[in-house]
Amino acid sequence: MALIEVKFPGGARVDAHMKGHVIATDQPTYAGGEDSASAPFDLFLASIATCAGFYALSFCEHKGISTEGLSLSMDTVKNPETKMIEKVNLNLVLPKDFPEKYTDAIKRSMDLCVVKKHLFNPPEFEINAH
Repeated sequence: MALIEVKFPGGARVDAHMKGHVIATDQPTYAGGEDSASAPFDLFLASIATCAGFYALSFCEHKGISTEGLSLSMDTVKNPETKMIEKVNLNLVLPKDFPEKYTDAIKRSMDLCVVKKHLFNPPEFEINAH
């Protein structure tokens, strides 16, 4: 169980304290914040990209493949009516000497991302107020 304590340091900033770390968030200026940190939804998107990136990195390290030149970018497509993201594109750039025989395998490895898996089997949410 991960306990996250949320603090409100002022303005639109909301900080999460978890496992000895502070994850600072803020809202963009157009939403009433100072844009001093990433917005919570941006962190959610970054968690998808960094999780997939971790699995790609781990795959290369496990196979003894150099990660020089390995990079990952992610872009999203929003539904114009719902304003919700309907597609996530993960774009992996492989190292120049990456063995072609492992291309499908590294993509399958990235599919193991636990953040992505939670999107397909979301948890139940319960909100309590005291």
